[in-house]
Amino acid sequence: MPNEPEIASVAQADVEVGLPFDEVSPEELLHPESLRAVHVPKAAAGEPGLWAVERRQLTLGLVLTITLVAAEALAVSTATVVVVRDLGGLDLYGLVFSAFLIGSLLGIVVVGGLIDRMGVVRPFLGGLGLFAIGLTLAGLAPSMPFLIGARFVQGVGGGAIPPVAYVAIGRALPERLRPRMFALLSTAWILPGVFGPAIAGIVAQQLHWRLVFLGLLPLIAVSGAMAVRGLSSLPPFPARPTGSLARRIADGLVVAAGVALITAGLSSEEPGLAVVGGVVGAVVTLAAVRRLTPPGTLRLSPGYPAAIFLRGLLTLAFFSIDAYVALLLVGVRGWSAGEAGIAVTGATVSWTIGSWVQARLSDRTSPERFVRAGFPIVAIGIAGLAPVLVAPVPAAFAVVAFTVAGFGMGLAYSQFAVIVLRDVEQHAQGRVTAGLTLSDSVGTALGTGISAALVAAAIRSGSGPAPGIAVAIAIGTVLALAGFVLSPRLWRPAAEAIAGRAGEAAEGVR
Repeated sequence: MPNEPEIASVAQADVEVGLPFDEVSPEELLHPESLRAVHVPKAAAGEPGLWAVERRQLTLGLVLTITLVAAEALAVSTATVVVVRDLGGLDLYGLVFSAFLIGSLLGIVVVGGLIDRMGVVRPFLGGLGLFAIGLTLAGLAPSMPFLIGARFVQGVGGGAIPPVAYVAIGRALPERLRPRMFALLSTAWILPGVFGPAIAGIVAQQLHWRLVFLGLLPLIAVSGAMAVRGLSSLPPFPARPTGSLARRIADGLVVAAGVALITAGLSSEEPGLAVVGGVVGAVVTLAAVRRLTPPGTLRLSPGYPAAIFLRGLLTLAFFSIDAYVALLLVGVRGWSAGEAGIAVTGATVSWTIGSWVQARLSDRTSPERFVRAGFPIVAIGIAGLAPVLVAPVPAAFAVVAFTVAGFGMGLAYSQFAVIVLRDVEQHAQGRVTAGLTLSDSVGTALGTGISAALVAAAIRSGSGPAPGIAVAIAIGTVLALAGFVLSPRLWRPAAEAIAGRAGEAAEGVR
């Protein structure tokens, strides 16, 4: 065990433990098991910012890429309401979103192994190419099943983007700048969030919904070129592949198949098939996820394993209702698709505001505490959608409620990546950040898929979508509250945290 001077020298170098060091007694440092470790970076004098010449290309490239992803995600969320009127298949509504998410699971797993072997540029180019192919196929889709298949291809390509972005941030930026970079990436959702849903609804209604997909293709060439230039500027990092890439791909296929089995099973009209599909799919998915995430993730081991698990729980809660806010306002309350986009816009803007709040306060508040605050705010926002199902309650209340949920997501969402990048060695960041993104996507896919099954069952029963949406709201609220209860698992014991930071410092000296 390090002695008191060693502990103080390591800690005072660049971290705080729980609270400022002048408020921590020597006795507490000698017995750090009484503390909860919190790494809060101190600003380095004269350190270049995100827009400094040496970082400008990377910053701009990542922002443009996320803007493209945001434009697609937000546009599809409102345009799909019009798509089902043209192609039919209202009971397949949720699968348009689930197919993309299931495809992204495979893309995430594959790219996580490729990054540690060949860097970030080639996996990014491959992913962006598949994303463009998926957009093209979706824009030409003659039927809902074809559109669902196109969204799967698009998802495989889109899954490459988050792990590449996270690894680039981890390798290029100091810890102090990472919360600001994540806030900037959230800001990239502002313009698509403010204008995207409404414009997509108008384009889909007044022109044609196919333009919502095909119209994004020109952006790929522009944003892709900028991003590649930024990623190419990263310093070379020695490849240290861990594990078999073939095994990772196989496990990725198993995860995608397992989530698809859960979704298909729950959507079945036969109760027996629903139970079998749900149970078998869950067992298969958990077994593969366990192999693809760091040890202790499913046990919520303290530190970044718990962060990976809770990221999935957060997205499971939020996205169990996200895709159905527009359906709630259009199918239940009679709004137009353009008007329904306002609710999505409100949540997008508030998510960005929450992200900037965490960035401004990151020097004084730990990421763990932001997560602790974010979960209950998300729960309140989701629960606030329930009254809108009752006719006397103004439908506009959904805009307010979903905006509250978005703010909670802004506070908490990026903190899991901050924790992972802070605590994981650089040579393993590709694999571990892929595990983080996998958890994120599994949660999103399951949330969307389970709610899709609930809505489809309600429609088949002749009750319309409202009862299914009501159950989805209840599930999302309970899951967000569970995240609040479990969030103390994010803190590592102080002795482990200080020893980890000392080891990182020693590694840097060597």
